[in-house]
Amino acid sequence: MALRVLDVERPDDRLRLMTVRTSAVPGEELRVQVLLPRGWSPRAARTWPLLTLHHGGLDDCTSWTRRTDVARLSRDEDVLVVMPDGGRAGGYTDWRRGPQWQRFHIREVFALMRDWYHAAPVRAVAGVSGGGYGALLSAALAPGEFRAVAALSAPCSIRTPVTAVGLLAATGIAGRVNPLNMWGVPVVQDRHWRASDPLHLAPRLRGTRLHLSAGLTGRRGPLDPPDEPWSPANVAEPIVRSTVRPFLRRLRAHGIPYTAHLYRDGTHSWPYWERELHRAWPMLMRSLR
Repeated sequence: MALRVLDVERPDDRLRLMTVRTSAVPGEELRVQVLLPRGWSPRAARTWPLLTLHHGGLDDCTSWTRRTDVARLSRDEDVLVVMPDGGRAGGYTDWRRGPQWQRFHIREVFALMRDWYHAAPVRAVAGVSGGGYGALLSAALAPGEFRAVAALSAPCSIRTPVTAVGLLAATGIAGRVNPLNMWGVPVVQDRHWRASDPLHLAPRLRGTRLHLSAGLTGRRGPLDPPDEPWSPANVAEPIVRSTVRPFLRRLRAHGIPYTAHLYRDGTHSWPYWERELHRAWPMLMRSLR
């Protein structure tokens, strides 16, 4: 069996925390957090639409409930919410030599939600930072399977020199692995990079509702506590933003509609991602009706 459930915790009446193993990501125990809709029952004859939320790098599946009000936000929605692990430096991609994160996220997590929690094949996906990249990539690799995508502070291309070097360095340091096992050597093995690049794959997003957001500067903004120490992670915000506009231009060139919130100041952090989740939430919910 490709995926095996090892344990299910029930912290409260809506929240479930599953521990699983899968051949897609060998050698690791992964966790999948689930928020059940009000009225959910294991004996129900009906199904529920599914919203997938992806976390960013150096984080885990519990970050959405720890750092945002998604439990309250989804409380009255007739929607199942799943938050799977993406690895501290998993890259949200199928590695050339290594884990197959897209297989896990697109196929196996959905089958798990369908079999355990009555998920319907009516799906939307959102993510922050690297998880937002993963959301875009999932929708592009499985055209028509996700009705909507919200990518918050997410790199929309992996093939610019700055993003390529940054992603390889972050993956190598955080994951303590050879990052070239992910997509190979830039330029030399460009076909592998193109196959996982949202900018290159943008035409495949036709028919998917899209919302993107990112800050321009990475400097402190209105949601940053005055005593919060500055984090090197904030450098990611202007780097991300440099990939968003070319992506939006490509969408326009292919006649693909989108909405975007491009703001000036604000760090690469959860207070802004919670705000942007609220901004994208109505679109995500409409797509699942």
